[in-house]
Amino acid sequence: MPLTKSPTRNKARRIAKKTQAISFDKYDLYEKSVQSPRSDIEFYVQTYKELKKKKPKFFREDFCGTFSLSAEWVKFNSGHVAYGLDIDPEPMDYGRQYFESRLNADQKKRLHIKDHNVLVGPLPSVDVAVAMNFSYFCFKTRPLLKQYFQNVYNSIRKDGLFIVDIFGGSQCYDTIEDVHKKKKFTYYWDQVSFDPISNFALFYIHFRVNGKKVTKVFKYDWRMWSIPEVRELMEEVGFKKTHVYWEGTTRKGEGDGKFKRTEKGESCLSWIAYIAAEK
Repeated sequence: MPLTKSPTRNKARRIAKKTQAISFDKYDLYEKSVQSPRSDIEFYVQTYKELKKKKPKFFREDFCGTFSLSAEWVKFNSGHVAYGLDIDPEPMDYGRQYFESRLNADQKKRLHIKDHNVLVGPLPSVDVAVAMNFSYFCFKTRPLLKQYFQNVYNSIRKDGLFIVDIFGGSQCYDTIEDVHKKKKFTYYWDQVSFDPISNFALFYIHFRVNGKKVTKVFKYDWRMWSIPEVRELMEEVGFKKTHVYWEGTTRKGEGDGKFKRTEKGESCLSWIAYIAAEK
């Protein structure tokens, strides 16, 4: 009797092969798509030194997620101490497995990750507090965003600095999908909707890996805040000065990743900036 392949075994192999093809690490893909922890930390340190004429030591990452910035902060300098705050256990668990585990014993001692709501005080007292990846856009009303800013102001040290990133531009109000091809995957930034009356917007991040597009990997239900609105709120809660750092452009008209302090921006289809508030 001739030998034949087992249908059950063949089916199992097909399922395993398909699962392997579409499996991916969403946080790793996110990191490779939009994060640059080392250059971000260099920017925070340089900005603090520029404005305060000294070096910062204590750092807090609000809405920290996988806390890659906090991990990078303690790696950057042997005297640095970092705090990461978030309320979502999934990315925090990922960070413990993939970022904290790579730190040495001394770096781990200087890293403090906490399950904490940034609206509720007290928050760790630091030299530099940041809210990155437009995370504070989740606060859709002025009173709620002001409450958060007030809590930050109350928590940071006398010479403290609060830094947030912000984006905008006419293209951000359109329903479009930006496609960015990377080495081994494709990243999609999908602008699904924008309401000009409320400034509420809905965004998704999709990825294509091994020929398979996985949709709605990350969802962002935000209010699009403007630079004047954010600066005014920062000043209302007590910050004495605010500064805008505008990203430059390449010859192709794309962002070059270099940010300079300015009081005059450009009318762009899409722009990114930092706002730094001094206590």
